Amino acid sequence: MEITKKMFTLKQNKTGSLVFLETLRDIPFQIKRVYYIYGVGEDDRRGFHAHRNLKQYLICIHGSCKILLDDGYEKRTVLLNQPNEGLYVGSKIWREMYHFSPDAVLLVLASEYYDEADYIRNYEEFIAYVKET
Repeated sequence: MEITKKMFTLKQNKTGSLVFLETLRDIPFQIKRVYYIYGVGEDDRRGFHAHRNLKQYLICIHGSCKILLDDGYEKRTVLLNQPNEGLYVGSKIWREMYHFSPDAVLLVLASEYYDEADYIRNYEEFIAYVKET
């Protein structure tokens, strides 16, 4: 499964904390799209899709959430609860985000521009796609 959980550089002093990320150093791809998710109810789930090519880094910059990852063979759950911690998710991985804390803000850095054709939104189609590639 092409996932990696990583702590980013954190600089702290009496005036606060600073976390920085650099394309092709900390993030293993050129960032083409950035978005964030917030205001999700604690019992709500998001995601329910995989990507054919797109890669992402997920960072819960405030609060916490869980990410269920599935490569068609193995499932893992990852807790994101530190603003200097990111989760790399490669292509061909089904993801579901859930158990958002009320204050959660999930930042997503994407390797590609939005392309609906890159999404696999049906789990059975995802399993078939994984088996044939």
